[in-house]
Amino acid sequence: MIELRSDTFTLPTKEMLEAIPLAALGDDVYQEDPTVKQLQQHAADVMGKEAAIFMPSGTMANLSAIMAHSPRGSKVLVGDETDIFIYEAGGAAVCGGVMYEPIRTKKDGTLAIEDLAEAIPKEFEDPQFALPSLICLENPHNRMGGRVLPLSYLHEVSVFAKENQLPVHMDGARVFNAAVALDLPVNEIAQYADSLQFCLSKGLSAPIGSMVVGSHDFIQKVYRIRKMLGGGMRQVGIMAAPGIVALEKMVDRLREDHQNAYKLAEGLSRMDGIHCDIQMVETNIVFFTIEHPNISWQNFVKMAKERGLHVAELGYGRIRAVTHAGVKSSEVDEALEIIEHIMQEAVVGHFS
Repeated sequence: MIELRSDTFTLPTKEMLEAIPLAALGDDVYQEDPTVKQLQQHAADVMGKEAAIFMPSGTMANLSAIMAHSPRGSKVLVGDETDIFIYEAGGAAVCGGVMYEPIRTKKDGTLAIEDLAEAIPKEFEDPQFALPSLICLENPHNRMGGRVLPLSYLHEVSVFAKENQLPVHMDGARVFNAAVALDLPVNEIAQYADSLQFCLSKGLSAPIGSMVVGSHDFIQKVYRIRKMLGGGMRQVGIMAAPGIVALEKMVDRLREDHQNAYKLAEGLSRMDGIHCDIQMVETNIVFFTIEHPNISWQNFVKMAKERGLHVAELGYGRIRAVTHAGVKSSEVDEALEIIEHIMQEAVVGHFS
C-alpha cells in the first residue's frame, strides 16, 4: 500500500529504534530524565529559544502553549482554516476557558493584518468584550496546501503583535519543511514567534512526540499545564531518544519529500478530470480535486484504496496527498499510474 494520507504514517528509522534501549532514563516529572533533557536543550538551541519541553502530542503542545499565554475569559486570534481551530477538539475553550476568534485565512495561509486589527476591541475598558491574549499562526499551513509563510509577513505580524502587547504562538508542526523550502535555518522562522510547537512524529519520522519552545519562564508555565492535562511522564527517554535522532538526521532529507510532492503534482496537473495547481506546492503536501462528472471524490478515494493507494479528503472535496520518508520516488510514479487508470475508467463508467 502506498500511504499518502499523512506524514504521520512515517515509521521510525533503524537508528531511532536502536537508540531506544540505549537511552539513559530518569523520572521526567522530576525533570530528571537525561535523554529528555538532552532533546529539550537540542530543540531550544536549534530554534534559538531559551528552553523547550517534550510533549506527548502536537495537540497537547498547542493547548498547553495557549493556556500558558492566555488567562481564562480571554480570546485567541486564530485562522479559521488552522489545525488549532478545526482539528484540536476546541481544547482551549474546554480546558482553558479561552475563546477562539476565527480570522479569515487567505489562500497563502496568512491572516491579513487589518483582519487581526479588526478583532481587537477599540475600547479595552468596555466589559462587554473578551480581551485578546494571543495571536496564533500556522506555518507551513496544512489546509492551504502546505504553504510557507514569508519571513516578511512574519515580521509584519511580529511588529503588529508588539504594538498591541500580544504574544505570537506558531503552530509549526512541519516548521522544518518551511525552513527547507526557504533554504534557511529554522531559527530564522522561529525568531518571529514567542512560542512555537513542532512535531517530531511527522516528516521527521520519530514515533511519538512534539516540542514546545520559548522563554524559560514560559516553559515553566507549560510544565505545570502539561501535568494538569495528564502529560507528565516518567522514564520518557525511550520516546525522546528517537526525537534526538530525528533532529540530527532527518531534517535535510525533507528536501526529497518536497521533490516527490512536486513530481506528484506535476503528474496530476497533466491528467484530464483532475485539477492540481503546482504553483501551490511548496512543501510535502499536494491538494487536488476530481472534476470529471462520472466520478465523485468519495468513489475516487475508495477506488484508489482498492488499487493500493491511500489518500484522503481534507475539506471542500479536496483530496490531500502527503509525501514522506516512507514514499519513494518510484512509488510516486506508481501512484500516478493508479490515478491515471482510475480516471480512464471514469471516462467509460459512471461512479457517482
